[in-house]
Amino acid sequence: MKNLLAIITIGFLLTACEKGKPANSENPDKKDSNAAASEWKPVDSATAMKAWMEFATPGDMHKMLAKFDGNWTGATSMWMDDSGKAATSTSECTNKMIFEGRYQVSNYKGNFMGMPFEGMSIMGYDNAKKKFVSTWIDNMGTGLMHAEGDWNPSKKSIDFKGKMTDPSQPGKECEVREVYTFTDDNNHTLEMYGPNPKTGKEMKTMEIKFTRKK
Repeated sequence: MKNLLAIITIGFLLTACEKGKPANSENPDKKDSNAAASEWKPVDSATAMKAWMEFATPGDMHKMLAKFDGNWTGATSMWMDDSGKAATSTSECTNKMIFEGRYQVSNYKGNFMGMPFEGMSIMGYDNAKKKFVSTWIDNMGTGLMHAEGDWNPSKKSIDFKGKMTDPSQPGKECEVREVYTFTDDNNHTLEMYGPNPKTGKEMKTMEIKFTRKK
């Protein structure tokens, strides 16, 4: 395992060094659009290996996610505008940690306005960024939502901020927020916020209250 990681690390370092060369090395007059690339700092192999191992090792945040593996029933409320009237439905969700506890895959099934709905998320905790990371795809679009979030220990919640495609605004992405609140081992809630289609101001678009299946 250590030999494999060493090979991976060496390959990573070689690749990173190539990426780290200033883009204007061949043309001094060309400005580098990525300032970070021109500020690459050399790293010795021992330091790189230690950092890589810490990056790859699941920790307490990953164990917390793993507690919510299993099958869940969701009571869903959705809002199309800020009139206060919600469309309600039920959904099913299955969570499973993968890659030796590094990420959690969630598969959702339900309905949206009478149509079958399926979605999938991958959530993890990035040890280097010290943030939760998440992606989302579903059968109601062809884009991918990505978000990063901080752990709020007082509320036992993850506050995600991200972006997703807004097909009603061609060529633009809209900002979204998600809040996962972990009430206890058998209950948690997902709240989603996005732009009001009429005003562009943030509004609550969805809430799912999950209860563990017994």
